Amino acid sequence: MAEFDIDLASARIAEQATRAGAEASARLARSGPVVGKADAGGIEVQVAPGGLLTGVTIHRSALRHGSAVLADRIFELAQRATRRAGDKMYHALAPVVDAAQLETLGYEPIPDDDPDAETYSYGGGSR
Repeated sequence: MAEFDIDLASARIAEQATRAGAEASARLARSGPVVGKADAGGIEVQVAPGGLLTGVTIHRSALRHGSAVLADRIFELAQRATRRAGDKMYHALAPVVDAAQLETLGYEPIPDDDPDAETYSYGGGSR
């Protein structure tokens, strides 16, 4: 029975992780900032992957509905934008990170026929 060289195996795993990290960083650098956006009814929302709210624009026309309606709409738009940001991260990293790992992180693709799907390119043509 052959002996298992733990040091060699560890070095190979570390090398693969470093290479995957460099490839992922390069892909993200090429794609620019990954954000999700959604707008409706005079409200625009922008989030980072994971759902961190990074921008909200409320036009005067949206203010006439009252604070409860406004809050609900912002929440709904933030959820839609979060899905879109996760979809963008998924497609940006899928070539270098296993799909199951991406989904564990909350980055899942949005089906093309889903109302939250946007039309954009990931470098290989339009979605």
